[in-house]
Amino acid sequence: MKLFARIKFYYATAMIFASMTFMIIIFPFLPRPYAQKIGAWVIRLLLFIPVTVKGKIDSDVQMLILNHQSDVDIGVMETITKRDLAWVAKKELFDVPFFGLMLKLPKDIAVERDSKQALVKLLKDAKDRLDDGRVITIFPEGTRSNGEKMLPFKAGAKMLANKYSLRVQPLVLINTAHSYNSKTKQYNPGRVTAIYMDAFEVDKSDKEWYKNLKDSMQKVYDDELANISSHR
Repeated sequence: MKLFARIKFYYATAMIFASMTFMIIIFPFLPRPYAQKIGAWVIRLLLFIPVTVKGKIDSDVQMLILNHQSDVDIGVMETITKRDLAWVAKKELFDVPFFGLMLKLPKDIAVERDSKQALVKLLKDAKDRLDDGRVITIFPEGTRSNGEKMLPFKAGAKMLANKYSLRVQPLVLINTAHSYNSKTKQYNPGRVTAIYMDAFEVDKSDKEWYKNLKDSMQKVYDDELANISSHR
């Protein structure tokens, strides 16, 4: 049984890399964001991941904030909206051979911690992407959780939202860690859920908005999880 589970995981991993390679190959020939969308759909189809979407993306959204559980989160997000997403990711990921191209080609945003100069660049890059009509998309936890409780939110998303008074929309992903988890080397094809919460204009005078956002996202996550029979 363990051998079969391991074979399933390596199949899924190989399909993800094949899809990424395909996206890189077709990127120069298509207007943005078609290559990203096609590559993401290939991942979903090859990994047999149907998605139930609740709610819809706000037509005026400038920043999407979502929880992070799995390597397939980006693929799921790219397939449930036609908007051109500008992902915010750690600078180290941009330097990873092959994978870094997935971030560099569409001009996603690199964030480097503990550097004032890097902070200025982050703000400049974010403004450039916003002016280009793209939606800043960020995992505020900074890394993947275990699929049970969201990790503390890092300050980057709050800083950007406050700086430019952005219209923010939270989105909660359910069950992606169960579907594909590179930490535990598990792959279980099955349905995941994406829940668009209400969008709002950031009021930077409200010092608690970011904390309240995390609490409300966790509540939506917990309530949805309680309705999934496999988690009862």
